[in-house]
Amino acid sequence: MNTQTQSDSLLDGLNHKQLEAVTLPQQSALILAGAGSGKTRVLTTRIAWLIQTGQVSPNGLLAVTFTNKAAKEMLTRLTAMLPINTRGMWTGTFHGLCNRLLRAHHREALLPATFQILDTADQLSAIKRVMKLMNVDDEKYPPKQVMGYINSCKEEGLRAHSVDAYDAHSQRMREIFEEYDKQCQREGVVDFAELLLRCYELLSRDNNIRQHYQSRFKYILVDEFQDTNRLQYLWLKLLAGQDNCIFAVGDDDQSIYAFRGARVGNMRDFEQDFHVEKIVKLEQNYRSHSNILDAANAIITHNRNRLGKNLWTAAGKGEPVRVYEAYNDIDEANFIVEEIQSLHRDGMDLSDIAMLYRSNAQSRVIEHALFSAGLAYRVYGGLRFFERAEIKHSLAYMRLMANPDDDTALLRVINFPTRGIGARSLEQLQEVARQQGGSLWQAALHATGKIANFVTLIKQMQEEAIGISLPEVAELATTLSGLKTFYQNEKEGEDRVANLEELVSAATAFMNQDIGMSVDENGEVAQSLLTQFLGHASLEAGEHQADAGRDALQLMTVHAAKGLEFKSVFISGLEEGLCPHEQSLYEANGLEEERRLMYVAVTRARERLYLSYAQSRLLHGQVRYGIPSRFLDEIPEELMKRLNARPVSKPMTQTFTPSNSQSNAMPWRIGQNVAHGKFGQGVVVSYEGNANDLRVQVNFKGEGLKWLALEYAKLEAL
Repeated sequence: MNTQTQSDSLLDGLNHKQLEAVTLPQQSALILAGAGSGKTRVLTTRIAWLIQTGQVSPNGLLAVTFTNKAAKEMLTRLTAMLPINTRGMWTGTFHGLCNRLLRAHHREALLPATFQILDTADQLSAIKRVMKLMNVDDEKYPPKQVMGYINSCKEEGLRAHSVDAYDAHSQRMREIFEEYDKQCQREGVVDFAELLLRCYELLSRDNNIRQHYQSRFKYILVDEFQDTNRLQYLWLKLLAGQDNCIFAVGDDDQSIYAFRGARVGNMRDFEQDFHVEKIVKLEQNYRSHSNILDAANAIITHNRNRLGKNLWTAAGKGEPVRVYEAYNDIDEANFIVEEIQSLHRDGMDLSDIAMLYRSNAQSRVIEHALFSAGLAYRVYGGLRFFERAEIKHSLAYMRLMANPDDDTALLRVINFPTRGIGARSLEQLQEVARQQGGSLWQAALHATGKIANFVTLIKQMQEEAIGISLPEVAELATTLSGLKTFYQNEKEGEDRVANLEELVSAATAFMNQDIGMSVDENGEVAQSLLTQFLGHASLEAGEHQADAGRDALQLMTVHAAKGLEFKSVFISGLEEGLCPHEQSLYEANGLEEERRLMYVAVTRARERLYLSYAQSRLLHGQVRYGIPSRFLDEIPEELMKRLNARPVSKPMTQTFTPSNSQSNAMPWRIGQNVAHGKFGQGVVVSYEGNANDLRVQVNFKGEGLKWLALEYAKLEAL
């Protein structure tokens, strides 16, 4: 087979736009590749075509991916296309390629030949050592927060001396950064962010090395270009120089990693900096039916700062987008489970179905419904609710409140959050317990110093837990322990804090179930309620072990779903404040990023798409009334099929007006002064619900407005 025939066979089956992208002449180009448009095929075929037509040797091009998995897939496809040895090719992630370059030029980079790479845990440990030597207060400067600061600076291409410091706090952070850099240099180690920064600095200052690689890599191909950060883009610019071509493949509508430093503006900068004459738009979708694509197009069109494209398919309209309005989050979860069971009965594998949500905390209600229905499921890219570290920490504190002799719980949290109890102290405590033949708690009762302080904390929790409801016990475990404050100080601790707050909702939901709890003559729920809740949490956490290897439903956040596809997709929690997330309204371009998230979520579905929202939802242990997400309003009505008649909803601001019979059941009047064991003094401002589900809203002096279920509130008149 001659070269012309071989190159023609490579191009077989490409559509018009794919063919145009693959066979572009030697020039920098931007390929706007929509969801499901075959971007991996285009990128790989472009490489094969350049090699096959003799325009470049395998060693003369550089291909950058965002994951090792993507790099391996690219090389596997290339090997199938061409009879070449791909081992010498420079294909990999930014970090992998920079590591390769630094190994080759370690002296010029001022690194030892055997330099080691710190993973996240090692980096955190190194930062803690630096801070200890500097006598830095790790409560005022949490090590994880410091790590996030250092990495963010490096990803912007900044060393400590280049970072602005406006006050004493930022000045101290800069000093820690500087000392950390010195320590890493002395020890001959680099963290992940350092790999790229050190490589960029080397290329910037060493003309010979820079020119060597610029003359070698005439073609640079970049996957997922919309996810590049500032430093990655600057690194690419250095390698490209004035004469080389960058073939950038990406989708600005799927740029959803701003919180990791991704800069969607790099695509606009690339157009200008490289004088891009050709933007090829891959708009034909090979994944979804047109009703799904039309819904996605309608949503994303509302974003102003986009390059613009419109997905289409030859696969036909398919089924309408199904929309379900639930009365509350439990109703929503039950509906989803029933639909999944129906799809499964009709022959669809559970693994072909995905359940998507905006934030991890939303999975808890869905997980409980799936657990109750006996449906196997997996949390993709994460842990089940009751397996998450922050939840296990909280439950450990609750276990100690119920039974302080629980050694496993004690060991989990005796030094978390950090309170200065080291390994040596724990060894001594365990030795005392062994000699006494008792629990660690019994040994700790006679300890001094920081262990004694921990004992005092647990005793305080036990005392404050007397006479309060289970949700209040859960909140006590997250706050008095210091867990919530600890995670609030983490750079990306928002999800963990949301999970801690969802634990309070889990406790409230558990109380509201008809589970036959014993009640004493004063109407108090028996002591065993906490124990039963802890048992319930353990069961839900451990049940999935039997699911290993089974066909299972996929649960995940929208962020985790990027790059995946399923026959049927459920997107839940489509209410203002959840999706779009309320925080996005206070961030520059935050709403546009949320809309891109919704676009990514919708385009995961191949055949059937379900969108659901609830009129009320239990959040942080309290009922919250919501309104449908604006994204639902952006979808044309003719694309949707509403699965239920719109129920009569309660307005968010509605105040309950009791009938005579309900008035007798309501012991509080509006304007009445009351006291609560945890929140202190307050004034009743409204109440709502019916005789079986009365809730009162109280404006507390120190805590603000709180909705409390009367059945458990334990208010006292003043």
